Amino acid sequence: MTAAITSEGLTKRFRGGQVAVDAIDLDVPRGAVYGFLGPNGSGKTTTIRMLLGLVQATAGTHTLLGEPMPRAEGRVLPAVGALVEGPAFHPYLSGRDNLLRLDAADRTVTGASARTRADYALERVGLAAAATKRYRSYSLGMRQRLGLAASLLRPRELLVLDEPTNGLDPQGTREVRALVRELGAGGTTVFVSSHLLPEIEQICDHVGVMSHGRLVFQGSLASLRQAASARVRVETSRPDLAAQVMTAAGTGAPAVGPTSAVADLAAGGRDPVPTELLAERLVAAGVPVRQLVIEGAALEDLFVSLTGEGFDVDQ
Repeated sequence: MTAAITSEGLTKRFRGGQVAVDAIDLDVPRGAVYGFLGPNGSGKTTTIRMLLGLVQATAGTHTLLGEPMPRAEGRVLPAVGALVEGPAFHPYLSGRDNLLRLDAADRTVTGASARTRADYALERVGLAAAATKRYRSYSLGMRQRLGLAASLLRPRELLVLDEPTNGLDPQGTREVRALVRELGAGGTTVFVSSHLLPEIEQICDHVGVMSHGRLVFQGSLASLRQAASARVRVETSRPDLAAQVMTAAGTGAPAVGPTSAVADLAAGGRDPVPTELLAERLVAAGVPVRQLVIEGAALEDLFVSLTGEGFDVDQ
């Protein structure tokens, strides 16, 4: 089966020489909920705009739903829904009327069922009660919901969502996450850009990590978790001696504290050191072990090591 999104060497260089996106090769499987993760300014939105034909790539090629872009955009884009940056609507029209205007521009659907489509989309994003309110009276979160509703006016094979929970309160955030999971379970490919690590962990099964315009990791969420090596903590009155034994056993370089030594169980691409072997060697070396604890490495730590930057973990 062809991928939902592919790219080869996709690059965007602005005037002055600034490289916003540097030769990235995307591979988004059909039916996946793909998290496009990275700090603000890492090139995520520029990539999305190139994928959708909103800006022209400097170099490289890409496909959507197996079709080369932009050559096939007339055939492909009706099957693609998108929410990119802040949605723009007419401030003097109601939420429903804004959706009806967008729907009227879609030549692939009939006008007779436009009201039904608009009301269904509003219901899905929790805006049914605000359907007749003017857009200018909407809060930031409501405007974000309306942008999401616009992408759901008709069934889509691919949804591209740029920071879909921006401006939403905690309840709205949970509802949008549930909606994304529901769409993915129904077979829609969802490409979600976010700088929020918990958001990606909760809703995605595949991940791409951006840093300074480069794609520094791509794969399943499970493979990303495997890349986060477990750590071992040895609580002892002789942390210096414990660190020597751990290093000799093949762990990563230990961090030595007053009452503990902590190290990655796997180092230099080698297999993790068996904990039974490590415990045996510590005892044999006369290390007074009070406690030996295996700690799962946090994904946040791995992202920091990949990008050199922290991630927002609130919300």
